Amino acid sequence: MKKTIIIVSLLLSSFAFKTASAQIRINFNIGLQPVWGPVGYDYAEYYYMPDIDVFYYIPNRQYIYQQGGRWIFSASLPFRYRNYDLNTGYKVVVNDARPYNHAETYRSRYAGYKGNHNQEIIRNSRDNKYFENKDHPQHDKWNNGRGNDNGRGNGNGRGNGNGRGNGNNKGNDNRDNKHGDHKDR
Repeated sequence: MKKTIIIVSLLLSSFAFKTASAQIRINFNIGLQPVWGPVGYDYAEYYYMPDIDVFYYIPNRQYIYQQGGRWIFSASLPFRYRNYDLNTGYKVVVNDARPYNHAETYRSRYAGYKGNHNQEIIRNSRDNKYFENKDHPQHDKWNNGRGNDNGRGNGNGRGNGNGRGNGNNKGNDNRDNKHGDHKDR
């Protein structure tokens, strides 16, 4: 009976642990997003650009556009969009799978954003979370969890306090020993 209770307890705790770990898994891809992408999104899979009817697949850094009735996947925009300014054009974040398969939905839903040029982009953001992006102008200020001292420690290498002793218990540390908190010298 005792073994059964232990086994059941282990199984339940294992299930609870798996559920908890699944719930805390969060996706971030700020560092992968291009600097011409819009601010405000910790995760983005695609951008849709209504001005030119083009999708951009962030993980593969590919533009997806129609040409001759087919979807083309390319590292660059086609020649016909050579003068399009990615920095000023409006981008819609889309996190649906293969949104280009439902392009008509996006065309009609976001047609009103054509010509809209007032979207803040990552390159111009002062929010330090975007400094992670290697193409951001302030990438060199990105902290990456290193703390404020850039890995140098917080002392001057000459001790760790302002006590008067020299480290071998011969100094005068101005403590009285009323409470027995240190040994007699």
